[in-house]
Amino acid sequence: MGRTTDTKFPPTPQGVRIRTDFVDGPRLQIAFSYEGQECRELLPPGRITKAYIEYATGLRAEIRRKIKDGAFVYADYFPDSSQAVKSEQPVETRLLTLGQLLTTQKALYEKQVENDSLSASTLLGYIKAIDHQLLPKWKDTELHALTPAELRLWISTMNVTAKTVRNRLTPLRSVLDDAVNDELIAFNPLDRIKLGKLLKQTAKKSGYVVDPFDRQEIEAMLKAARVDERPLVQFWFESGLRPGEMMAVSWERVDWIHRRVRIEDNIVTGLVEGKVQQVHKKPKTDAGIREVELSERAMQALKDQKAYTFLAGERIWHDPRKNAPWESEGQIRKSLWEPLCKRAGVRYRNPYQARHTFASTRLTDGANPWWMADQLGHEDVEMVYKIYGKFIASNFQRSGRFAQNSHREEVEPLTKTINE
Repeated sequence: MGRTTDTKFPPTPQGVRIRTDFVDGPRLQIAFSYEGQECRELLPPGRITKAYIEYATGLRAEIRRKIKDGAFVYADYFPDSSQAVKSEQPVETRLLTLGQLLTTQKALYEKQVENDSLSASTLLGYIKAIDHQLLPKWKDTELHALTPAELRLWISTMNVTAKTVRNRLTPLRSVLDDAVNDELIAFNPLDRIKLGKLLKQTAKKSGYVVDPFDRQEIEAMLKAARVDERPLVQFWFESGLRPGEMMAVSWERVDWIHRRVRIEDNIVTGLVEGKVQQVHKKPKTDAGIREVELSERAMQALKDQKAYTFLAGERIWHDPRKNAPWESEGQIRKSLWEPLCKRAGVRYRNPYQARHTFASTRLTDGANPWWMADQLGHEDVEMVYKIYGKFIASNFQRSGRFAQNSHREEVEPLTKTINE
């Protein structure tokens, strides 16, 4: 670092610099080497005089002398410096990298799956975040070098939805929280970021919207469906199950007398012994385990499906091309749903919109939102209002009341001409 040559200020010796890039005026900065690193520290604001420069020169010489004698304590001179916090830690602790900690966290997650305290699908999400986002960015970053400013910049440039950002940060937050608890760092840098405000400013808006099929579109799809496809399509629009629930539901869960089906299982993509595969997963909440009431049309779809899978006595819905249970929602989408929409001349929406169609149609026709929450497997009615509020409002403005709990007598048959 050379001498200052600006004629407005007195000249400075080696290791002392006048910084003029501050809004509140110029500052003196001294430089020195400590534990193999080049350190630069600002001195308190003050008028840059010959006397102040001499003080800075003497302070730097004193620090260098104490470093040589092994008597330098960083915090005694610069208590607010991030380097002071780092220097107080043992050398072996200071050398810890985020890559080491994240790798250890991966092993912990895998152990939790073995102990049934973490699902295989959640593990897959965490591993993806660590391997594809966190390690490439922070692998070689020392634990104490991670700052809120660096994290804030990284988060602001992700260009993904707020939900995706939060999912990616979950493993990192766990690692940093553990480091605080183990007294490896003084605070979690993520705690010093107003994440909600930052995401509101920088996160990508979700492009997913509730876009239900209307009655004419449903009828067109049922007419265009092959005879071995139609039962699934009809049942999906009439039950509102999640894709994983549709794939998992078995014949033994059907209550033919009371016209219900019990939902207590879900098929999702997970990581098992290092391999990505489909796994059975229990619902996240008790509300997910439920009895779904079945309309006449849903019951008819099950009766029509009997010819294909009933004797096997296991899962109801099979890929008719393979005569085997569906393996993934993506498989249903690519081999059945997309071609069917094309044949029917219906604008494409993904299969999950069948669930939205079930809910929005029933609510528009007057179904009680609390009944709908129970049918969809929500813990309370809040999500129903949040997702389908506009359908409830239109109905309530029209009739001023809700219909009876069951929708069976409220909706005109969509498939009467098809099934007759």
